[in-house]
Amino acid sequence: MKTNVISFFMCLMLLLSLNTNAQLKTPQGSQKAKVSQVVGISHVTIKYSRPSVNDREIWGKLVPYGMNNLGFGTAKESPWRAGANENTTIEFSDNAKVEGQPIKAGKYGFHIVVNEDDSATLIFSKNNSAWGSYFYDPAEDALRVDIKTRQIAHTELLTFDFIKVDANSAVAALNWEKKQFPFKVEFAVSDIVLASFREQFTGQAGFTRQNWEQAANYSLNNGGDLKEALGWIDGAIAGQFFSQKTFNNLQVKSQILEKLNKSAEAEKIMEEALGYATIFQVHQYGRALINKGKKDKALGVFKMNAKNNKNTWPVHYGLARGYSALGDYKKALSHLKLALNNAPNDASKGRVQTNIEKLENNQDIN
Repeated sequence: MKTNVISFFMCLMLLLSLNTNAQLKTPQGSQKAKVSQVVGISHVTIKYSRPSVNDREIWGKLVPYGMNNLGFGTAKESPWRAGANENTTIEFSDNAKVEGQPIKAGKYGFHIVVNEDDSATLIFSKNNSAWGSYFYDPAEDALRVDIKTRQIAHTELLTFDFIKVDANSAVAALNWEKKQFPFKVEFAVSDIVLASFREQFTGQAGFTRQNWEQAANYSLNNGGDLKEALGWIDGAIAGQFFSQKTFNNLQVKSQILEKLNKSAEAEKIMEEALGYATIFQVHQYGRALINKGKKDKALGVFKMNAKNNKNTWPVHYGLARGYSALGDYKKALSHLKLALNNAPNDASKGRVQTNIEKLENNQDIN
């Protein structure tokens, strides 16, 4: 009997606890939203609530200019919460710059001081869990930046968007009523990617040859440490856990050596690479030489391809490009006519025919 009474009271206390703490989810007047943008391999994520204009006067009225005492909370002066309800937050997955000013990776409360002219101050607070700006404390500021606002077409629902994106940056913007608050977010993409490679190579990714090739090639073409890149490509060619020479990895090594001003070594590696190349890889290498202005060497590569792969596509096309680059349009034209006969499909035949017409009008086809 005693045990049953104890069980009853324990159940009763549990029910009371659940009734006290549990809350049903109901819709908010200003719906929540989230927008995110990838820059390189980094992310910017903004979470906010979306009030409507609803025929109200916004700037200077609903959203007062400057800093204000909101009459609640601990803050004596507060900025605008840049939305509704709890903190608007912005999160950077990696160290970034906002309007040229550095900010560390992390999640921040986002506030705005709206000025009466076409300017505003963006505030990134280390406190990202407050309700609005009622508890704003300037001592918790991680960054403040000044921006210029823009006039836009009417936007009924407060909206964050990324209005411009390139390889290293994105322009985020808050749009509401007829005012836009744009700000640029930048990442050191190459540094972040290369640091990611180093970290990943300590794990399972370090046991795959293609990953070392990819890392070396990325470093080569994105301002990385060339000596580190050389170590990575050597790891792909003759690593402890794998050893395989391919045209691609030998070509990357040659290009790294060339950038390190080791031209003789680079040329020797490239000669070796051609022994592993397909017809099309040799053809593309010859075209790359033409683009670099090495026309005589390009013709030599095209001739080698034609000797090793007689009358197959695209060796005559390559010879035509080689002779055309050197100004010998007559020989180029004769090889293009042969290329037209063994072109594999209508699209290829069409490109060859177009170049035949160019040569007949004394135009280089490269």
